Amino acid sequence: MKPLTRPPRRRKPAPPRPRQGPTTIIVFNKPFDVLPQFTDEAGRKTLKDYITVPDVYAAGRLDRDSEGLLLLTNNGKLQADLTQPGKGTHKIYYVQVEGDPSDEQLAPLRSGVTLKDGPTLPAGVERCDPPQWLWPRNPPIRERKAIPTQWLRITLYEGRNRQVRRMTAHIGFPTLRLIRYAIGPYQLDGLASGEWRKIDH
Repeated sequence: MKPLTRPPRRRKPAPPRPRQGPTTIIVFNKPFDVLPQFTDEAGRKTLKDYITVPDVYAAGRLDRDSEGLLLLTNNGKLQADLTQPGKGTHKIYYVQVEGDPSDEQLAPLRSGVTLKDGPTLPAGVERCDPPQWLWPRNPPIRERKAIPTQWLRITLYEGRNRQVRRMTAHIGFPTLRLIRYAIGPYQLDGLASGEWRKIDH
């Protein structure tokens, strides 16, 4: 008598993987005194006061006392590509400093300076006029009549904490106002302070 054999079990088909939805990118012109996050227990202004798109997160930071371009996305890989130091994504800032630095005084920033967390990469630095698209800051910066100010266009290829401010202070010209204009291919492009636009991919 032949032993009973069980029919081979049929494997259940694997559940279909959820499709990755389209990549969403938010280009936001962050105002002064707004935290680059959606919640704050202290009740300060956050991204929630401006951004209504769900499930997007900031790619990198922009300090509360800084203004300009902040990117938000639902794509983790894109977030990493824009923020990881090894990717070398360039960032352009317009920076108003106290004092009137000469090219000779700016030269150390172009070759790299040594901060507390180590030497910086060479940066692009040039004197410039105030940007034509500049909006009034609320509250305005404190200017001293006896001390001039100068605008600089600074391009970085890394993103340390408060790096621009530390670099200009290192050469003796404190930053009064800092506006990020571009991250890689993304720019403010006429966005007023507090406005944003959505890009779907």
